Amino acid sequence: MSADTYQIRRMAPDDVAVAIEWARREGWNPGHHDAQIFYQADPNGFFIGERNGEAVAVGCAIVYDEAFAFCGLYIVAPQHRGKGYGFALTEARLAYCGDRNIGIDGVLENVTIYERIGYRKHYENARYQFTAGEAPARPANLVAIANVDVDALNHYDRQCFPAARKTFLNAWIHQPDALSLAWMENGQLNGYAVRRPCDNGYKIAPLFADNASIAEQLLLACQEGVHGQSLIVDMPETNEAALNLAASYHMERTFATARMYQKGLPALAYDKIFGITTFELG
Repeated sequence: MSADTYQIRRMAPDDVAVAIEWARREGWNPGHHDAQIFYQADPNGFFIGERNGEAVAVGCAIVYDEAFAFCGLYIVAPQHRGKGYGFALTEARLAYCGDRNIGIDGVLENVTIYERIGYRKHYENARYQFTAGEAPARPANLVAIANVDVDALNHYDRQCFPAARKTFLNAWIHQPDALSLAWMENGQLNGYAVRRPCDNGYKIAPLFADNASIAEQLLLACQEGVHGQSLIVDMPETNEAALNLAASYHMERTFATARMYQKGLPALAYDKIFGITTFELG
């Protein structure tokens, strides 16, 4: 790699669409509106490496607060792999994250590579897929998430994610074509789920709930209007109740990633995480 021909810069909004298109080619099955929504998580956190003006590497480093960041959407163009472009991009992303605890969902076969730059594997997130059936009538406890108090939603989300992400979450639940639902009991929020359309079927992400019963009610409701379509949930395999739910619906495990952190496992309500939000942003 020649330093005078390779430059790393921050992405403009239109560049994120390029990264999502690369993700599509890699078979990651992105959502229809991921480019616009992802960018709102941290407009300074998207990087692109260019060799003589040609994009050869992309990746993000989302700084959520002073203590936590998440790196993802990392792709090197196939014809330019093994030339050092990706590592240089990763160095730039790590520098942007600073001294924060950084998380990733790493490709399993590259775990040893990630360990060399400070990451440690804690568990696996696995993609589970099934075919939507007929959804039952919504129970009274199930409401549109737009009717939930914003502060209550952010508080609940923070139990399941290592940092507050108010701007991103607001955009995520209100994205076009999404079905965003919450489970309420006695005025209290006990779980929520977002279903969004992807290149192939729909992803239910996140799926957060106080217990398996509520998670199942949300899962059933996310089948509304998509009978016969593929539904996907990315589950942390530390949550036995989530795996039991996957088994009860005969979900197929299609692949997995290594959830890794540089400064230890964040303190979260892991028993409430039945499905993460994204492999790219955590």
